[in-house]
Amino acid sequence: MSNTEYQNLSPRDRIIKAHISIMRSKEFCMFAGVLSVGDVLVADTHKGNPIKTACTDGRDVTYNPEFVDSLSHKQLVFVVLHETIHKVYQHMKLWRNLFKENPQLANQAADYIVNDAIVIADPNHNVASFPTSVPPLWDVKYRGMSTKQVFDKLKQSNPQGNTLDDHDWEGAEEMSKEVADATEKAIDQAIRQGEMIRSKNKGNKSALATEFTKPKVNWREQLREFVKSACATKDLTSWRKPSRRFLSQDIYMPSMIGESINSLVVAVDTSGSIGSKELKAFLSEVMGVCNEVNPSTLELLYWGSEVVRHETYTIGQYDSLTQTTKPADGGGTTVGCVREYIQDKKIIPEAIIILTDGYVESDWGGTWSHPTLWAITSDEVSPHGKSIHIKENEYA
Repeated sequence: MSNTEYQNLSPRDRIIKAHISIMRSKEFCMFAGVLSVGDVLVADTHKGNPIKTACTDGRDVTYNPEFVDSLSHKQLVFVVLHETIHKVYQHMKLWRNLFKENPQLANQAADYIVNDAIVIADPNHNVASFPTSVPPLWDVKYRGMSTKQVFDKLKQSNPQGNTLDDHDWEGAEEMSKEVADATEKAIDQAIRQGEMIRSKNKGNKSALATEFTKPKVNWREQLREFVKSACATKDLTSWRKPSRRFLSQDIYMPSMIGESINSLVVAVDTSGSIGSKELKAFLSEVMGVCNEVNPSTLELLYWGSEVVRHETYTIGQYDSLTQTTKPADGGGTTVGCVREYIQDKKIIPEAIIILTDGYVESDWGGTWSHPTLWAITSDEVSPHGKSIHIKENEYA
């Protein structure tokens, strides 16, 4: 198509042409299905609010027609991909708390992540190129970071800069749970179908698509595996209680007895982000594991900016854990208070399990002297110990 023919297309037709280019490209064909999730609108307002370029709430996308007309085809493909990958990452849903803290920096952090994903997939700009009228935020130094990590870096420098698009965080928050859940499911299915299309058409492998199509590991299994490996029962033999297995054969052999392990510390973030549903599911799983490995005590700590409640359970009491525990509001989120509390109280745990949303201080509480498992309700990853992720649809 000549430049003249392209210029004669309407903004909507240009967007359709951009969609077709994405579907046919080896670089981005795996996102073809996501393009059809939600509505595509052409207007200078999004839900009554004026927009200069484009805007998404994680489901629907609105494009300003004048902005669309100002772009070359490759530049428009970049913008469409930008909105699509925001949807794939679920930025408007997962990082709502960052927007509430600092909207400008949250928008910038999300854009850095999205733009780098496009550059990684198409480094030579064969399919998509940066718009020159609104230069996208992009810096290789943020590669490999999460949105939260980029946000924290930006907080240190407080940069000034415009994002490529608008992010309708409020619209995402106002979305009903039914619509939000259906959107998440549709995007997940679209990505998996897109990966099959990519494989069939011999398209390029995308790290982003791989991240979202890899099998989900059950957090309950990971929790049990960690506790059992870190707190393995010390087996001893005893002649005082002969093995029943051999008595029927008139053979007198010692039985195996389990020696109780040391304390197990479970520390729960009660800064307000951990709801009762996930807390109950988590503690129920901890209770079951304790009944298997029999720690001498379970030290249950509730914390925020400091440890605000300490409950101790012993062998025989683990079954009542979820009924008797009384969570206490901890205020802020400073996980280092848990490590300091353990040291001050001279607790010597076999292992430490921390339930948190992951929005803690940058060093995650410093150096932990005991095997530590982080059960995290966000996508954050601790630099210490082992991290597992408890997703919202996995609580029940």
